[in-house]
Amino acid sequence: MTKDKIFNWRFCLCCGIFIWFVLNLLQGIFTEIQEDEAYYAQYGEYLAWGYFDHPPMVGLMTFLSSIFFSGTLGVRFFTIVASCLSLLIIWKIATYNSPIDSNRPTYLSRNDMGDADSILSTFNSKLPTDSKLSTLNSKLFLIIAFSIVMFNIYGFVTTPDVSLILFSALFLLVYQHYLQDNTWKNALLMGLTMALMVYSKYHAFLLLGLIVLSNLKLLKDGKFWIACLLALALLTPHLLWQVNNGFPSFRYHLAGRNEAFKWSYFLEYLPNQLLIFNPFTFGAVVYVLIKSKKTSSPPIDSFQRTSLPRNDMHGKLVFERGLKFILIGFFFFFWLMAFRGHVEPHWTIVCVIPMVVLVYRKTLVDEKLRKYTKFVILPSLLLVLTLRILLLTPLADRYGYHGKEKYYMAIEQVAGDRPVVSRGSFQQPALYHYFTGKESSTLQSYYDRITQYDLWQFDKAWIGKPVFICGHVDGRSETYQVGDVKIEGFLTNDFSSANRLVTTFEIINASSDKTPVFHHGDTIRVDFSIYNPCEAPIDFHHKDFGMVIKAHYLPGNAFSYCFYKDIGIIESKTSYHGQFYTIVNEEIPLGEHLFNLGIGDRISAFVTEESGVKIKIEP
Repeated sequence: MTKDKIFNWRFCLCCGIFIWFVLNLLQGIFTEIQEDEAYYAQYGEYLAWGYFDHPPMVGLMTFLSSIFFSGTLGVRFFTIVASCLSLLIIWKIATYNSPIDSNRPTYLSRNDMGDADSILSTFNSKLPTDSKLSTLNSKLFLIIAFSIVMFNIYGFVTTPDVSLILFSALFLLVYQHYLQDNTWKNALLMGLTMALMVYSKYHAFLLLGLIVLSNLKLLKDGKFWIACLLALALLTPHLLWQVNNGFPSFRYHLAGRNEAFKWSYFLEYLPNQLLIFNPFTFGAVVYVLIKSKKTSSPPIDSFQRTSLPRNDMHGKLVFERGLKFILIGFFFFFWLMAFRGHVEPHWTIVCVIPMVVLVYRKTLVDEKLRKYTKFVILPSLLLVLTLRILLLTPLADRYGYHGKEKYYMAIEQVAGDRPVVSRGSFQQPALYHYFTGKESSTLQSYYDRITQYDLWQFDKAWIGKPVFICGHVDGRSETYQVGDVKIEGFLTNDFSSANRLVTTFEIINASSDKTPVFHHGDTIRVDFSIYNPCEAPIDFHHKDFGMVIKAHYLPGNAFSYCFYKDIGIIESKTSYHGQFYTIVNEEIPLGEHLFNLGIGDRISAFVTEESGVKIKIEP
């Protein structure tokens, strides 16, 4: 290949990545912050070795972005950089030891192949280098990569998936090198990238497991185990954080997201996957997988003429098998997860790496697929570009990319300098803090999931102080009109909440059975203790936040009222000890329940699920 052609392909690739950077930079500046991004931006303000929802990498990325920029780029800049790096590394994976040599590839027919030994001995020239890649090949790669819808979104939107894609690609590149040159250097780099993946998102464990399943010989490889030990050592700070905080992330992801099965969760999965990956590109992936399955072993005719030695050819085949395991494994694993609740479409986004690599490699040797890429996938980029433009318009309101700032600035006008307390969702306090820079938090109800705010517990410092309660509270809320924006809530000069109280209890009239049995109409008697960890006293007779104890039967919404001696004020750092009884009413369903003590304070209903006692209600 001439120097001009070498320059052309490199120039084409660099231009593509530069355009990607500029496009994402402009989109990142002019697209309004998304609610999850505001949440992750607050991670960056409180750096830690872990967070309730995710490992710490996303917080580090927003922190680094905020050092150099304010506004949206203060959250997104390193996401944009990471996306460009991911693109470059995926290219390196796709072209590693690549036999690509011209704009018009040659083929090995099956009749010409003979046995693998004769083929491998025929190709005795030097390994091809990236200098042999053509301009056409870099264009094909960019078309395929740019066609992935969610890869476009994560080119500028900050989520944990951005760093997961980056470090997964880096791990796969190192793993690819390791298969052909299993040196200590590559093994240690593999351990480092393993840790970086896990620090990004826990889905990294699934990717690593699939790689091992695709190459079980790794289990007999001492260097691989050293790499795993290195990764474990690097993850020690995060593991200690989990231990010190009661493993909140693991409990949430392994059990806290379980929901009752719905057919809609199962049926919506495939259409969602088609949308986030681009249905036209997804179709190309299916074609590649089917064609590769029909190829006899060794599948040398899936490449152009090559001079790879036997061990390199073996490494290439093992690596591609790993890519297919990731692609198929992620897809079906999360489809099965639809049986335990809703599956977010982007949970499979790491599949963008094997998708781009496998489709790109196949286009180099498959004329039909190359034409399909040119006449179907390439025009679909116009649809992707249209979607990106729509995110800048009011049409993106329903997806959280437009129209929020006005509402939260209106809340600020009502609240003034008071902290704002909402209930349930983490999005509202995160967005309020992002747009105004002022204090905000949320109070958990039994019906809401725990969030990072329950670990930060900002509201503990506001007990007895003025705050604005944002949201509807029966008999107390007012409507505030700020321009054309209506805000519901109320101002109080003496905030109080049951959310941070620590409760323990014991059923004192339980049967001797392993699981106590009760019947409708039975009385359950309980010894209980309530500890106030706040710096101010908690008044159970507060005029705005009066508190009441209820017995909850989880899972579900069933509860029964409790009868106990009057509880007045629990002073700071002190405990109240008492007894109550409750009657199992007819509305409590039969079967097993997790009996728990809950405290309601008009704006939240706090239940400590982990302290529950398993009981059984029988006829």
